[in-house]
Amino acid sequence: MTKTTYAFYLQSAISFGAAMLFVIGGIYFLPVDGWIRAFLCLGALFLVNSSFALAKCIRDQQEARSHEIRIDAYR
Repeated sequence: MTKTTYAFYLQSAISFGAAMLFVIGGIYFLPVDGWIRAFLCLGALFLVNSSFALAKCIRDQQEARSHEIRIDAYR
């Protein structure tokens, strides 16, 4: 299994932070009422949560497949 480099981890963390900052800033500066901003914030938080959950599920599936391949290779 390949290990993620520190540079890639740092780039991912910075890009995630920048994306969240831009989304929050965009929602804050929209010329709309507060309840619309609140709705958009909830939608953005749900999107972030769903993205993390999907990434975890994909990673778990890949790890499970790699273990299956290893077990089958030794039989």
